[in-house]
Amino acid sequence: MFDSLLKLIAPKERVFAHCDLPCGVYDPAQAKIEAQSVKACMEKYAASSDADFKSRAVAIKEERSELVKHHLWVLWTDYFKPNHFEAYPQLHSLFNEATKLAGAGGSKGTNDVAVANKLISKIDEIAEIFWATKK
Repeated sequence: MFDSLLKLIAPKERVFAHCDLPCGVYDPAQAKIEAQSVKACMEKYAASSDADFKSRAVAIKEERSELVKHHLWVLWTDYFKPNHFEAYPQLHSLFNEATKLAGAGGSKGTNDVAVANKLISKIDEIAEIFWATKK
């Protein structure tokens, strides 16, 4: 009887959003701001000779890199729908490349500003598609 009751009251459809309330508020600017912070940390790291400051810069850069990945994953998994991926077949590759650039093999694993620039460029490409889908 309990199982029958659970089936009766269980939701028929599950929905997800970046804030777990399908508010519909998405913007790739969140990922870009964090990526710009990653780049700034790398630049400040390179300009400093203070070991403690450099250590803090790396820690912050890695936190911000993780936030970039988070914001990209929210867009990838919650905002973009199958029809978007059909219309923009490169979208999966763009997200894969961008999240890897924000990961251990990318901005987390280096202080090379060129990597941060590539990450920002990928986010810009994603943003262009995002805004095209909002028209």
